[in-house]
Amino acid sequence: MTHSTAASASDGLLEALHASGPVAQHADKLKLFGQFIGSWDADWSGTGVAGTPVRMTGELDFGWVLGGRAVQDVWIVPGRGEIGEGRPPLAFHGSTIRFYDPSIDAWRSTWIEPVNGRVRRFIGRPVDNEIILLSTEDEPQLRWRFTAITPRSFRWRAETSHDAGVTWTFDEEMLFSRT
Repeated sequence: MTHSTAASASDGLLEALHASGPVAQHADKLKLFGQFIGSWDADWSGTGVAGTPVRMTGELDFGWVLGGRAVQDVWIVPGRGEIGEGRPPLAFHGSTIRFYDPSIDAWRSTWIEPVNGRVRRFIGRPVDNEIILLSTEDEPQLRWRFTAITPRSFRWRAETSHDAGVTWTFDEEMLFSRT
């Protein structure tokens, strides 16, 4: 394959995947995750392998995809070029595809993260001033929350339940600021 052929194939994927905005149908519902379109700096905090607190920085990028019917994001912690990038178990480099499903009046969301071999499906809904995503198909159950949402920042928090959602334990959180 020549360089120009490779560039054309890459451009074709980008052209087919990315969209300039939401599709008109369900545009109001699509704003739930559409409000995050753009690039964000991340400040991650969680627990390390030894059980001690750990902090890292990273990045997050959101965009419209699939004809404006979905939102895709890419999460990279530590960020590109930073120490520890792509090294498990704390590092992650993954993507989520999210779309509004009118049959359940909620968002279907699938997280794919090859560094640690993870795939999880979530159902997301707005609850008060937050967005709550629940993954109940596998154990442990996961709850991801977008909170304190403003046009320039938001907080993302991950929690785990080992008792079918009766109690939740903090796993990690990220503070985001728009770049």
